[in-house]
Amino acid sequence: MFPVSFGRSSRIANMDDTKTWPEVEKAAAEKRRELVLQGPTANTKISSYGGLPPAIYSLTLLNYLEVSQCPSLTELHEDIQSLTNLQSLILCRNKLSCIPDVISNLKSLKVLDLSANNLVLLPDGIALLRELTTLNVSCNRLEALPDGLSHCVKLCSINMSKNCITGFPSDLYSERMDLLSTLVASDNAIVELGADIHKLAALKVLDLSNNQLSDIPSSLSDCPKLKEINFRGNKLNDKRLEKMVNGCQTKSILDYLRGKGRQGEERGDVDRGRGVNDRKGKQKKKKKREEEQDELEEINKMVVRVLHVSDTPDALTVRVSAEVKDVRPYLVCCVVRGMILKPGNSLKRFLVAQTKLHDDICGKRTIATIATHDVQLLKAPLAYDAKPPTQLKIVPLGRREVTAVELIRHLQLEADELRKQKKRQNVTGLHKYLQLLQGKALYPCIVDAEGHVISFPPITNSEKTKIKKTTKELFLEVTSANSLQTCKDVMDALIAKMAELNKFTVEHQDEAGSDDEGDAPPGQTSSTDAASELIIQQVRTVDQDGNLKVVYPSKTDLSKDIPNLTVIW
Repeated sequence: MFPVSFGRSSRIANMDDTKTWPEVEKAAAEKRRELVLQGPTANTKISSYGGLPPAIYSLTLLNYLEVSQCPSLTELHEDIQSLTNLQSLILCRNKLSCIPDVISNLKSLKVLDLSANNLVLLPDGIALLRELTTLNVSCNRLEALPDGLSHCVKLCSINMSKNCITGFPSDLYSERMDLLSTLVASDNAIVELGADIHKLAALKVLDLSNNQLSDIPSSLSDCPKLKEINFRGNKLNDKRLEKMVNGCQTKSILDYLRGKGRQGEERGDVDRGRGVNDRKGKQKKKKKREEEQDELEEINKMVVRVLHVSDTPDALTVRVSAEVKDVRPYLVCCVVRGMILKPGNSLKRFLVAQTKLHDDICGKRTIATIATHDVQLLKAPLAYDAKPPTQLKIVPLGRREVTAVELIRHLQLEADELRKQKKRQNVTGLHKYLQLLQGKALYPCIVDAEGHVISFPPITNSEKTKIKKTTKELFLEVTSANSLQTCKDVMDALIAKMAELNKFTVEHQDEAGSDDEGDAPPGQTSSTDAASELIIQQVRTVDQDGNLKVVYPSKTDLSKDIPNLTVIW
């Protein structure tokens, strides 16, 4: 079978291909500025065409194009250059092996997402995208980024994680990159972070975890806006620094680097003027530093205590119906006590962290979905069930009670309306997840003892069990259509993040802000392990006959190498 030709003559000769692509036909007829093609249905059509339909390249009004989760898409035709109004091009989770250099002609492009493909090389033309603000090339097989990125002076975020990259482009450390605030390069083979890193004056987030660094330049401490760094998984020559990056807060690491830089200058002065310090004095200083480091590690220790289900007779149990097997079969749950949500912005930080997990490890909810509930508002026992869309009723977060059919229809109408607004490039919020339920005869849900639906994954959970600043106990659930281990991995990551946030809240309650409701009483802001300790109550899920399916956490959970996380059974 010969490949389909996508030259311009082919595009003109095949304009009626919109008849088999209703999304494309609708976008053309309504002069839409956004087009999204994703999932199995789009993949089947792409496979039959041998690529994207030529008619797409005639939609010159588009400013947002997304083609994702289509493994049949292996190459992008040069006719992409005709979409000169594109501001966002999302081509993630496909099997693209190359990107044409003519992408440089998309002069209006601001967001380029090429993550999770098979790319080994990026075109030099990317460096000519002067309006580019966000570049995501994570999860490919790249060995380098193209030179010249410093010409993209509006770049704010670069994600190059999970590749085979050994170093940064020579011009990345440029004062011209004065808007670059996020640089994520984890899980690569990077051997050096240049001393000119301090030239990135706007840098706030730097992730170089799991690389091959042996040193961190002290000049990193001169980045004035740096708030979050991650160097875990690197074998550093400075073993004290290696311990710190595996567990300490950013401020502690930067303070150490700053002091290390000063020590280097002072050592030079001493060597020139007075010779080498007394050996015995050095040993005393070394011992003192080690004691200080041990104390610092103890301070930064995060503690999670697990309560066995047999020790709590009233422990929650979730009964799983057989109907969820063909919809969303996997579920793990637990109850968490001791999460501090009241002071300052602690609740907001937790919700932001949950959203970040949804976008990252949960693959924008395509891999798994997290939901949280206030235990005091739950009516046990709980059941994980699947219902026809017309029979599933829920009070979604921030909305009135509706059936699932009404909610989906309403969200779809909202999405359509958003697409018509010229100032909106893409849909947001719940609208992004509608496609995950397409074609399902039954929808998954968690139901309480009174028959109320408290969770409708992957779309929303109920306003009735919404967590607040006053919430004392949280019921956590993770659901997935992939595997049980996926649920466990996500729950592990969520609990580790909660422990980290709790530690941060305890240590910074004096900086909580002006939220009077959240201010702790005098004398109750001590930074102790007990204050930040999380209690994890095991939750069992059973089948309809009461046979155990899974209990979380088990002895094999929370056992990964999570720095400074101590689990007490």
